[in-house]
Amino acid sequence: MVNTGEILQTIEMISQQHLDIRTVTMGISLRDCGDPDAKRCAEKIYEKICRKAEKLVPTALTIEREFGIPVINKRVSVTPIAIACEPAETDDYVQFALAMDRAADDLGIDFIGGFSALVQKGFTTGDRKLIASIPEALASTGKVCSSVNIGSTKAGINMDAVALMGRTVKKAAELTADAGGSACAKLVIFCNAVEDNPFMAGAFHGVGEPECVINVGVSGPGVVKTALEEVRGEPFDVVAETVKKTAFRVTRMGQLVAQEASARLGVPFGIVDLSLAPTPAVGDSVADILEEMGLESVGAPGTTAALALLNDAVKKGGVMASSNVGGLSGAFIPVSEDAGMIRAAKSGFLTIEKLEAMTCVCSVGLDMIAVPGDTSAETISGMIADEAAIGMINNKTTAVRIIPAPGCGVGDVVEFGGLLGSAPVMPVNTKSCKELVDRGGRIPAPIHSLRN
Repeated sequence: MVNTGEILQTIEMISQQHLDIRTVTMGISLRDCGDPDAKRCAEKIYEKICRKAEKLVPTALTIEREFGIPVINKRVSVTPIAIACEPAETDDYVQFALAMDRAADDLGIDFIGGFSALVQKGFTTGDRKLIASIPEALASTGKVCSSVNIGSTKAGINMDAVALMGRTVKKAAELTADAGGSACAKLVIFCNAVEDNPFMAGAFHGVGEPECVINVGVSGPGVVKTALEEVRGEPFDVVAETVKKTAFRVTRMGQLVAQEASARLGVPFGIVDLSLAPTPAVGDSVADILEEMGLESVGAPGTTAALALLNDAVKKGGVMASSNVGGLSGAFIPVSEDAGMIRAAKSGFLTIEKLEAMTCVCSVGLDMIAVPGDTSAETISGMIADEAAIGMINNKTTAVRIIPAPGCGVGDVVEFGGLLGSAPVMPVNTKSCKELVDRGGRIPAPIHSLRN
């Protein structure tokens, strides 16, 4: 039973603590859109996205009005384009990104993900064509997001792909130099990418997914921070229990919205991703939660332990609230999108090396980090390889979304605006890893991958 106190508590969470539905994402299969004629293939992509997602934005807005729950983003994810468009007899995959972007504009959605390739074990012809098109595709579109999976616990790490993606990130930054390298904010390099992630820029509609599906991503760092203020000074078992109960309430709200959207659109309900996704708004920060636990600043000794507790408690609370938890589900630490992370990075208390340690115990990885524009492609590849190794060995999703900001040096700030926020340019280790990256080949899967 829901009592009056719980209703008032939820209203307060929405009105004062930044609780929202971060995204309602419709996944759409494009596996029937392949065509030898590239122009016809692009037309099929545009037509199917518009047909399937025609009512997505109006439905989300109606739910928002009826329930009083903010729905911040309406998004679409599609089958990795390297798979869907491989039959097309063309080297130019940019035209498919343009078709996706046109559909997004016509539908009024915020982002569309799936300009993607899965190359953890090697490249197909379509994979190579897509990756070669990524810089221009992201520079010439406004809403298209891209991802490449370069490793997994089962397959190991494709080091040829790691080297290629370092160069791809650099080129994407150069093509959008007048916007601080903003194309890189729409490009994620994964290890152990999941098929039902509703969050951008890494969302794509996996090959094991149904024809069409609704996935919802919730948020609420401000709600968790407020809850922890009530137990200040209490031992960590009390802290964990408080986070679990809060995550339960947040996830229940996500479950409600997901079920409503599914029913009204006539599309299967997929998952609720219960990740704590921060924004640049003050009071909506994962860093602030960690500092509420007793850190003088995020990045101080003890940060990784505090984040481990938070991530685990969020998952435990969420799985009690919904039997359809999926996606990434945990705590995000994107530097540019979190006011507390921005503050700590500017002060020098939060370093890339500490962020890498934190990625061992949270969702995803080195996210929305700006580095000097003269950072080499090989150094970026080395960072990708390190994150992929953490994901591969620990059987978890890790990723890199890094921006080598053209013309910028340490201490500069790159402004992206909106949910992408602003990124202080952070120093990187300048020692070369070129010889390591140039070896190529594949780092074998770990022994514990042999579970059969």
